[in-house]
Amino acid sequence: MAELATLVGVLKAAGEGTRLRLLALLAEGDHSVKDLTEILKQSQPRVSRHLKLLADAGLVQRNAEGAWAYYGLAQQGDGAELAQWLIARVDETDAERRRDAERQQAVRSAQQAQATEYFAKVASSWDLLKTLHVPESAVEAAVIEALDGKTVELLIDLGTGTGRMLDVLAPSYKHGIGLDSSREMLAVARARLASAGIGHAQVRLGDIGDIDATVGPADVVVVHQVMHYFDDPGRMLAQARRLLKSGGKMIIVDFAPHELEFLRSEHAHRRLGLSQSQMSGWAAAADLAVEAVREFPSDTENGLTVCLWRLSDKS
Repeated sequence: MAELATLVGVLKAAGEGTRLRLLALLAEGDHSVKDLTEILKQSQPRVSRHLKLLADAGLVQRNAEGAWAYYGLAQQGDGAELAQWLIARVDETDAERRRDAERQQAVRSAQQAQATEYFAKVASSWDLLKTLHVPESAVEAAVIEALDGKTVELLIDLGTGTGRMLDVLAPSYKHGIGLDSSREMLAVARARLASAGIGHAQVRLGDIGDIDATVGPADVVVVHQVMHYFDDPGRMLAQARRLLKSGGKMIIVDFAPHELEFLRSEHAHRRLGLSQSQMSGWAAAADLAVEAVREFPSDTENGLTVCLWRLSDKS
């Protein structure tokens, strides 16, 4: 419950036409200031001023990405609850709201085209890896199963890449955050989430080798096909551990040990798979327990075996 003065301040921030339009737009997913100026047909200073008032009131949150910033609805606190209450009462058939939604879709479509163009340039690498291991659908089904059918409050996907895990696991979390160090991949992820209508997930620029623990704590941390890119996966696991709340779970998917050297020389893999003993040691050092392990051997000769580990907080 909020104090009267605080609640009045939040209501004043929301009680203005442009700011209410902004809340409705951000309910559909994150946007940059540039996006919002294009949708609202207002100047950048004016839109920025409105966003600052909304952020100060706790109705939206700002996530910096270098010189850029993305805004999304707040996920916690009285402001977040009030924002959801107000948005639920916006008439989607209102003429101004319809125009905003149409321009928003045009912006999303342009971003989707840019993301598709970028992904086409790197798709050959992804397609090659897909031929070397079991179908992703089998692994994705196992990741969903590892969550025991529960819906968690916060899920963090480290090295989110194209945002595939946030997409697949969308029914399993109330709020999702994907971190990645590639702006190009984040553009792909944003386009994927927007296309799928997933408004309760956000992606952010971040160095997953030096994780900012302020984004947690999470009920579940997913590390999907990421650890083999690190010289020291154990250190990366310890970093990821900082994001986990007490009693939380970590889902790790990666390759079992293999001898495909070209993945190191041509595809930037630093480690040629991870062994069960290595994972057990790294988990223990991070005060995590290995709860379950599953292996998915490839059906092809010289193919890669994919492993799934479910770790739990021991504290």
